Amino acid sequence: MSEFFIFFFVGALAQLVDGALGMAYGVISSTVLLGFGVPPSVASASVHTAELFTTAASGTAHIANRNIDWKLFWRLVPFGILGGVLGTYVLTSVDGSTIRPFVAAYLGVIGAILTLRSFRRMPRAATPMHLVPPLGAAGGFLDSVGGGGWGPIVTSGLLGAGGQPRYVIGTVNAAEFLVTLAVSLSFLLALVTGHWEEAGDLSDHALSVLGLIAGGILAAPLAGYAVRRIPERLLLRIVGLLICVLCVQQIVALLTQM
Repeated sequence: MSEFFIFFFVGALAQLVDGALGMAYGVISSTVLLGFGVPPSVASASVHTAELFTTAASGTAHIANRNIDWKLFWRLVPFGILGGVLGTYVLTSVDGSTIRPFVAAYLGVIGAILTLRSFRRMPRAATPMHLVPPLGAAGGFLDSVGGGGWGPIVTSGLLGAGGQPRYVIGTVNAAEFLVTLAVSLSFLLALVTGHWEEAGDLSDHALSVLGLIAGGILAAPLAGYAVRRIPERLLLRIVGLLICVLCVQQIVALLTQM
């Protein structure tokens, strides 16, 4: 049960950060799982299994707090699903580690831009819809390949383009449920068709997944409320700093592999 409680607190912390800032559940959870020696594709599948429950709870909380831009939601979901399914194929077939340097560079640039923007007048314009398809597809792809990437790519991209923090964060979190569902079904299909030999016995990690689910569900309502209450300027600044931290984390991971 000690393993369950460790991942319970990891899941609660990850969901609190993800629900309030629009990113980091997958990154935090995957990093901890990999630290326990779980293979990358199994870690990604485990995190997406947990996210089926936590994203449903998070999306419900954001809907209840009226943090959703429905026009953005329905434009984002199809491209996120497309990218996620493609990423699953890559992860279960070839080595996807070659894209990590580009992700780290992207996060560094966007993190710096958002942090600087938080010291200026907050944007009030509508979210630029022409950026939604490429961001959604890239976010879904990297989320599947890396076990986390939907929020860092999509949330940061939309905020960087001038989207309003409250509605960008709420909408991206709500859309993540359908993207996660598609990715999880893709992992299941790869498993039952024999295209995923690395999976092994996924039940070996059941307690970890259950801990992530329980902690995430508990923290989701608080995160949805926090987005509505935290001042937008402070929210954007925290997001920018978090992205910079994720950039450093990616760079450190790359250096340790060299």
